[in-house]
Amino acid sequence: MKIGFIGLGNVGGKLAGSLLRNGFDLTLRDLDRAAAQAFLDRGAHWAETPKALAQDADLIITCLPSPAISAAVMEDADGVLAGLAPGKLWLEMSTTDEAEVKRLGALVEAKGATALDAPVSGGCHRAATGNIAIFAGGTREGFETALPALTVMGRRILHTGPLGSASVLKVVTNYLASVHLAALGEALTVSKQAGMDLATAFEAIRVSSGNSFVHETESQVILNGSYNINFTMDLVLKDMGLFEAVAERANVPLEISPLVSGIFKDGQERFGARAWSSMIVKRLEDACGTTLRAPGFPAEMTDLEPEARGAEVMVRRS
Repeated sequence: MKIGFIGLGNVGGKLAGSLLRNGFDLTLRDLDRAAAQAFLDRGAHWAETPKALAQDADLIITCLPSPAISAAVMEDADGVLAGLAPGKLWLEMSTTDEAEVKRLGALVEAKGATALDAPVSGGCHRAATGNIAIFAGGTREGFETALPALTVMGRRILHTGPLGSASVLKVVTNYLASVHLAALGEALTVSKQAGMDLATAFEAIRVSSGNSFVHETESQVILNGSYNINFTMDLVLKDMGLFEAVAERANVPLEISPLVSGIFKDGQERFGARAWSSMIVKRLEDACGTTLRAPGFPAEMTDLEPEARGAEVMVRRS
């Protein structure tokens, strides 16, 4: 299988690295050729346009910052759609809008190709090691065709249903992560101001019903002070907007989401659009004249449990 990969950002570069490390014939495209140089030095190929990449590849992967950028990469004159042909497979790994991926998917299928959405979840540190979770929406046949690539990029692979279903579940999980992060800021600040040792508070939350993936990973870099989670305020607000769009189409009257969106909008105004999203806790640090620090925590996110080996593929029950 010849794979074309477009978008070598924080996540995309790590996913592409897993494909190259596992011996796939890989062609790359990014606005910044320098982002691809390390891969080219190790045997990957370069495409001058998305169209050329799509013409050369069997599986075309896009992993881009926003639905608007994905649409441009797909629909421009030298875009992916112009290079598609029957039998090819497009795999959208960006965090995107359900309605948008369905719209683009219809254009892909009009070319005789197959469309899947396959966003990832679990953080850049897991993307780097192939230990990330991947949701995949689309036909079972398309899913099985893409599976050899999916199982080297991720560990838990879940077929979620038809095209667009993976994108819905991705924004749902990102919404929950943002809620957890805002709540952790309050929990850790209350613990600190109540006189608790923060390393002890970290363990108490971790071993209790208050635990979450966000706590186990992001609280570490908050307590270190680096805040480095490779995810920024503007991306949180983009994903919150996608979640709220799904809710609006489903006629769900949201209560918590507008509050959390307001918190992150304030955080973006205070610290900047490209500030790490975990800096949202600094709003309370500043308000209380304190810092949430404890010795022994890393500057970059790590998993507390050893990484599992081998992919776990999960398919929906019929």
